[in-house]
Amino acid sequence: MEFISNLFNLFLYQPMVNILVFFYEYVPGKDFGVAIILLTVLIKLALYPLGSRAIKSQKELAEIQPQIKEIQEKYKNNKEEQTKKLFELYKEKRMNPFSGCLPVLIQLPVLIAIYRVFWRGFDPAQLDLLYGFMPDPGAINSVFLGMVDLSRAPLAALPAGGYEIVWPGLILAIVVSLLQFVQIKMVSQKSASGANKNEFSAQMQKQMQYFMPFFMAIILLRLPAALGLYFLTTNLFTIAQQYHILKEKNKGNHGKISTGKN
Repeated sequence: MEFISNLFNLFLYQPMVNILVFFYEYVPGKDFGVAIILLTVLIKLALYPLGSRAIKSQKELAEIQPQIKEIQEKYKNNKEEQTKKLFELYKEKRMNPFSGCLPVLIQLPVLIAIYRVFWRGFDPAQLDLLYGFMPDPGAINSVFLGMVDLSRAPLAALPAGGYEIVWPGLILAIVVSLLQFVQIKMVSQKSASGANKNEFSAQMQKQMQYFMPFFMAIILLRLPAALGLYFLTTNLFTIAQQYHILKEKNKGNHGKISTGKN
């Protein structure tokens, strides 16, 4: 376990701390929020192929949900035949139902490292992880654009007890949850046309569209606003990535249809 922890620190955690310090030190303005945005974009670019594969898999799975439900209903009393027919459907559509899980699993250690970087801040223990050629930033100004203190949670605990609402951080958390809704909506939009055939599936998708953004907002209430800014940048990048991929996919589908008619 210690070996895995050392690898995690060496290849993920320590490099992220150093890249964040690099952006903070050398990007004009010395804005911690700008450094977080740049680090997030860099990570998303590095994971772009994995993200693209996950988006395509989610879309493909959403498109065949009515057929999946049809098979499940038809063979509900025969699990063996149901499994066989489902795998036949996946084979026919040339898709792997588990292919969307692998990119998520690979990105999970990255998310954990990001969480640790933003949660712990630049305490002395983190600054000890700086490479020899990296300058010590000293005191970090955690206020983003002079408005949002990224070191505080939107619902900040008070020393005397109780909580204080930090409005800039709260607005940031709300915006993140709205973008999460848009992101889920984009992937599931195509399958909504099959709602009459598969009412249960449509209801499940609708519940997820509202539950996940709400769940995200609740989590961000107690976390430093730096994580909210990270998720804001991530969601904006992912929405743009989804738009590009789904647009290209729709063009490809239209091209196949027009070719078939000719």
